[in-house]
Amino acid sequence: MRKDIESELIKYREEVKLLNKSELARRMNCSRQTINSQLKKLNNPNHISKKRAYSSKIDDFKDIIQTKVEKYACSAMSIYLLLKDKYGYDGSYSTVARYVSNFKSEQNVKVTIRFETVPGYQAQVDWKERLCLVDNSNASYTINIFLITLGYSRMKFVKLTFDRTQSTLFECLTSAFDFFGGIPNEILFDNMRTVVDHAKSNFSNVVINEKFAQFAKDAGFKIRACRPFRPETKGKVEVLAKIMNRLKAYNNEFSNQYDLMNIVDEMNYSLNREIVQGINQTPISRFQKEKNTLNPFDINLLKPYFIRQKEYKVSKESMITFKGKKYSVPTEYIGKYLTVTEGDSGTIYIYYTTNFICSYDTLVNCTFNYKEEHYKEILKKSAFPSKTDNELDLIIKRNLKKLDNIWIEKKGENKYD
Repeated sequence: MRKDIESELIKYREEVKLLNKSELARRMNCSRQTINSQLKKLNNPNHISKKRAYSSKIDDFKDIIQTKVEKYACSAMSIYLLLKDKYGYDGSYSTVARYVSNFKSEQNVKVTIRFETVPGYQAQVDWKERLCLVDNSNASYTINIFLITLGYSRMKFVKLTFDRTQSTLFECLTSAFDFFGGIPNEILFDNMRTVVDHAKSNFSNVVINEKFAQFAKDAGFKIRACRPFRPETKGKVEVLAKIMNRLKAYNNEFSNQYDLMNIVDEMNYSLNREIVQGINQTPISRFQKEKNTLNPFDINLLKPYFIRQKEYKVSKESMITFKGKKYSVPTEYIGKYLTVTEGDSGTIYIYYTTNFICSYDTLVNCTFNYKEEHYKEILKKSAFPSKTDNELDLIIKRNLKKLDNIWIEKKGENKYD
């Protein structure tokens, strides 16, 4: 029985006798049928309404269907064929498909309720992987976007990266904590290899990577790994991953990776000021309540996870020496100390503090390695301040013919022609 209508009917018991059911329905903002039903229950507390029982050919197979959907994420068609071939089901496919659809909807509702968290309790992390974009010179970039969303406020932090190594994940998480000004109690991840030790894990027992577990301990958050085949358990960040497709509109609209990084940063700023449908508020306004509930952290305790202790000083030639080879950087870094991280497939990434500068393929067998834009900048500042770009191109070509063991990477190509 609806308690609000029940209390009103009891409160106005005497008046009820004088009013018809239509008038009562108008006053209580409900249907006449509801008033009629509530009056019957009020006058006869022991009355139990009888519902017509319906049977279905699928009744005897519901447990099997639920197990296959929840545990193994099976499709309706695969379940239908299994029931038909092995369990003697003689009903239609549409009946199975309808039940599977309804069951998934019920599970999604339960998940949504479970993960509607209190302030400061949870964040969700994911990647937008291998997004391909083209700049205005038709040079292609394959990027990844690190994504994190606070559960209560939906406050977001996104960061462009060129790999998804564990070191990069540590750096992105630390940057996010710095951006939020604190850390939630727990963070939800999918079963990414940088978090979960796949060799030791199975469906019912997830083993967290040892180094990542230590990082979480030092940072001060609990790790939660969502169940396999159940990405909806981190639905807030899944929505953010889809939003990152907005970056495709910037094809041919940026000049280099620095422009692209700025575009991602500006998008992050805008997203935190857009109204989120589920809460009908902007993340930045709701974050005002959540930020004070986040836990403090020591950033210096986390930096060693992604910044090597050894630093490389930029020479007067605007180059650093790494493992016997030299790599150019913009001239603004001359005299400064840079850090280098090694990624997969022989790629190195050069940073100034936590700001990405450029990357190189170390498999190139040359002692001197330049970016074309760096080489031109160095030539202009050192010997040819008045030369045009076309004149510098000719100088570069002459140098390539005269000098051995030098490699100049032209934008969008693997080697200078």
